[in-house]
Amino acid sequence: MQLFVTGGAGFIGSAFVRLALETIPNCSIVNFDALTYAGNPDNLEGLDSSRHQLVNANICDRNAVMNALGEDVDAIVNFAAESHVDRSIANAAEFLQTNINGTQVLLDAARERRVKRFVQISTDEVMGSLPEDEAAFFTEASPFEPNSPYAASKAAAEHLVRAAHHTFGLDTVVTRCGNNYGPRQFPEKFLPLMICNAFNDQSIPVYGDGLNVRDWIYVDDHCRAILTVLEKGKPGAAYNIGARNPRRNIEVAESVLAALGKPKSLLRFVVDRPGHDRRYAIDPSLIESELGWRPEETWESGIQKTIQWYQENSRWIERTRNNEYREYYRKQYGDKGAAS
Repeated sequence: MQLFVTGGAGFIGSAFVRLALETIPNCSIVNFDALTYAGNPDNLEGLDSSRHQLVNANICDRNAVMNALGEDVDAIVNFAAESHVDRSIANAAEFLQTNINGTQVLLDAARERRVKRFVQISTDEVMGSLPEDEAAFFTEASPFEPNSPYAASKAAAEHLVRAAHHTFGLDTVVTRCGNNYGPRQFPEKFLPLMICNAFNDQSIPVYGDGLNVRDWIYVDDHCRAILTVLEKGKPGAAYNIGARNPRRNIEVAESVLAALGKPKSLLRFVVDRPGHDRRYAIDPSLIESELGWRPEETWESGIQKTIQWYQENSRWIERTRNNEYREYYRKQYGDKGAAS
């Protein structure tokens, strides 16, 4: 199998690349990544160069895409995206360019090169926010109600993927997932930020009252689901991926502190994000019943594996928490408790 993976040096993309090379016999991958702040070549350390090629280029560059995309590619798997909600609120322009225009470039290239399948990696955030009564869940039939520039750009990308399937007959599938956690996640995201700060007894910023709910899944379980959709998903379909694990942000933070033996006094409540969605929760019944996928990790086993990886990879943390990251952190959360 020949795969063209975009955004494969990021957190989820690199986990997918590793899993695909490990589990698919004779799989080869062209990994096409712009290597922005969240794309990290260190995430690809140790991969077999005879089966994995990293191309440093942007999906909005049509010529670069066409030059890297071979004639016999079995699938494009599109992870490439600007994905941090806070950054989209500060400046939406890059999100519109990459997430919308870049996706269309890839769809056009897939048609021209006659790629057999196009897998679009999306997010539960396209469906907006759920009521707090815990009775409602996102399904594949949930309406699109994006509430951030990031979510709106991903919703637009999904519409383009749908249009490519219905207008041109391109074999497309879409996956939507919630919050991932695991090794190699860029440390501005909530869970690795908490882990890295807690290691050093630094304060941990929590938005608002900490009662916002997110649906958490271990990254390798997400990637196994993507591989399942790649292999068996119905053309034109969308699949919601979740581990049936919705948790309040404060509960997540307290779980990490308890696992590390750190005091709750490290928690610091900060001004809430504008338009902060209150609750996400995913019903994964379709992918479970139709494709037979189930998560392998529990919350407890996944957290243990995640913390252990960060404990054993201080060099990765130090290289990633560079000057640009530290400046962003101070701007977002203030000097108090800033990463060092």
